[in-house]
Amino acid sequence: MAGRRQTKKEVDLIAVYGYVRVSSRDQNEDRQLLALQELNIPERNIFLDKQSGKDFERPQYKRLVRRMKKDDLLYIKSIDRLGRNYGEILEQWRVLTKEKGIDIVVLDMPLLDTRRGKDLMGTFLSDIVLQVLSFVAENERTNIRQRQAEGIAAAKARGVRFGRPSIPLPKNFYAVHQRWRSKELTLQQAADACGLPRGTFYSKARKFEECE
Repeated sequence: MAGRRQTKKEVDLIAVYGYVRVSSRDQNEDRQLLALQELNIPERNIFLDKQSGKDFERPQYKRLVRRMKKDDLLYIKSIDRLGRNYGEILEQWRVLTKEKGIDIVVLDMPLLDTRRGKDLMGTFLSDIVLQVLSFVAENERTNIRQRQAEGIAAAKARGVRFGRPSIPLPKNFYAVHQRWRSKELTLQQAADACGLPRGTFYSKARKFEECE
């Protein structure tokens, strides 16, 4: 049996929200924001989290969940904005739709619109689509990480070096190093003479000695 149609008064009381998440501070959120702004969502109702890959604390998402009430509407650009993996996505979907009682619209996948098909069959189809898409999203992230690792390994095999370029040795390094080893200079004095941090001088001295 289809769900009861909402009255105009009930619709007017529904708040509309948007959520944006990017996985690092270098990633651009403009594409997600633009999609939400085109829906005329009030700016105060759009919540944005930027996070590093190893930190999944989402303060804005937590604020959003606390603010939303039953029958409110949440827009997200894609399903993987809800979590890092299959399990997290399904859990957040359950919390939002079952515990909070809100509706969710996934803009990249029109089938995932909980306002449609409130009957048993509609819910069943939405759950199937959600599980498939969540699995695909996690699998794609896994594949991306694997391709990145393979690319780095192949580059290293070709002699490509990663990380910061090493600081060139100062012209007086060899003379200062000899005086340091003969205990004419302390480690700090030797580092100061070369214009290098103490740890950098020591590291370069060790590498130099290993190559001798």
